[in-house]
Amino acid sequence: MVNARGPRGASRTGCLVSLLILAAGLYYGFNIGPIYIRYYRLLDKMNTQARLAALLDNGTIQRHIQADIQNLGVPAEAGTELTITRRPWPREITIETTYRESVHLLLFDHTFRFRPKATAPL
Repeated sequence: MVNARGPRGASRTGCLVSLLILAAGLYYGFNIGPIYIRYYRLLDKMNTQARLAALLDNGTIQRHIQADIQNLGVPAEAGTELTITRRPWPREITIETTYRESVHLLLFDHTFRFRPKATAPL
């Protein structure tokens, strides 16, 4: 809107604020997003191994998952914390681990704690 004194400037301020929010969202998304992508890919690999557990022994499952942990770039802590439990009743297998990933951003540092867990019937 133009008045006798010139443009008001409210639209420029609103545009700048919107661009700042968009830039911040992209920055944090590009830094935090890969951490969650690795988590969901590891969880998918664990679910696959749990579904195949009737055909494989625990040592084979553990080796496969540890190789996946290394290939995905997940911290090695996940491989050392890996537990595989077979229950006789109900017949099922549980594969779980815990690990932490830290992210260092402009305004803060944060450590995310993940606990992927896969359960499947045998």
